[in-house]
Amino acid sequence: MNILKIGDKAPNFSSEDELGNIHKLEDYKGKKLVVFFYPKASTPGCTTEACELRDNYNRFLDANYALLGVSADSKERQQKFKEKNNLPFSLLSDESKEVINAFGVWGPKKFMGKEYDGIHRTTFVIDENGIIEDVILKVKTKEHTAQILK
Repeated sequence: MNILKIGDKAPNFSSEDELGNIHKLEDYKGKKLVVFFYPKASTPGCTTEACELRDNYNRFLDANYALLGVSADSKERQQKFKEKNNLPFSLLSDESKEVINAFGVWGPKKFMGKEYDGIHRTTFVIDENGIIEDVILKVKTKEHTAQILK
């Protein structure tokens, strides 16, 4: 894993969301962008994290932030996740893992004694000029807004 660091230029990504709309880094110029990577839509931790961000969404808007969730789930799975939880932000479907790899969040993980490759739950805060302002490696799913808007 070669994760991006504070001060790095954010990758100029281009990816489809749950509805097939294309999102690019340049679409967010002039705004702060929160890109949160999560392992799998509709799992307990990912649902807690996304709903906590949803419940504080107006705080992000008031501070001129946009939010994008990213996982390797299909567009269909992302759409069901978004609809079921009334998420007001787009969820990128990165099945090819281009965005995931560009940010360096794919790598070996351990769960219940088993090793496998997967997404490391990580959040990047990108400033108005496309520079990474913060990297949150130890995401607290129930307090994530406070971690971002500190």
